[in-house]
Amino acid sequence: MPSPRRSRRSAALAVIVLLAVCGAGLGALWSRMAPSIHTVTVLTRSGDRVDAYLGTESDNLFVAAAMLIGLLTMLAIVSAVLVWQWRPHRGPMLVTALWIGQVAAGAAAAGVGAVLVHWRYGTPDHQGVPLSPDNRVHYFTEGPGVFLGHGPFQIALTLLLPAALASLTYALLAVATPRDDLEAWPPEGAVAVGPAHQPGIGLQRAGPTAGERAPGHPA
Repeated sequence: MPSPRRSRRSAALAVIVLLAVCGAGLGALWSRMAPSIHTVTVLTRSGDRVDAYLGTESDNLFVAAAMLIGLLTMLAIVSAVLVWQWRPHRGPMLVTALWIGQVAAGAAAAGVGAVLVHWRYGTPDHQGVPLSPDNRVHYFTEGPGVFLGHGPFQIALTLLLPAALASLTYALLAVATPRDDLEAWPPEGAVAVGPAHQPGIGLQRAGPTAGERAPGHPA
């Protein structure tokens, strides 16, 4: 069995970088899919300004944030399965890279999504819009938010929930593997043949397997 050409540390770094890039792409996709929010500013008869959502537009605040979590959850499940296919590097380092990479993907998705939404819709100026007795109503189209709220719990939910699901998926795949070494490199019970620093070296079994007799063993 040839050794992998890439070290475990290099493989872990590649996973983190690729997940961050995928997260940025999901943020761009989300900015096009997420529903906008329609609001209105009204000048009352007493001269006060009142801001309100049109109809059920306030529901889009939740829908948009939930869509981002759904996209990140999809990335978490798919990435966990794909990372598991990298058989030589299976183990704690790669699942740690998967977790960190998924958090980086969530941060990249939220950052890119927020920037693109702001660029598309701008910042509504409810207080600066000119209203008069002849023009008492002004309508706005606002961009959605990337988080369910502005508190630390809501932000952590968006970033950590998909990462936890990715780790859980990887752990379930590991539990379902019959071999203790997860079929990773180096295989259990194998010794290296040749200098350890050379890439592509081979392995051979350390001893006879079941059903084989060692040299000199009486028949």
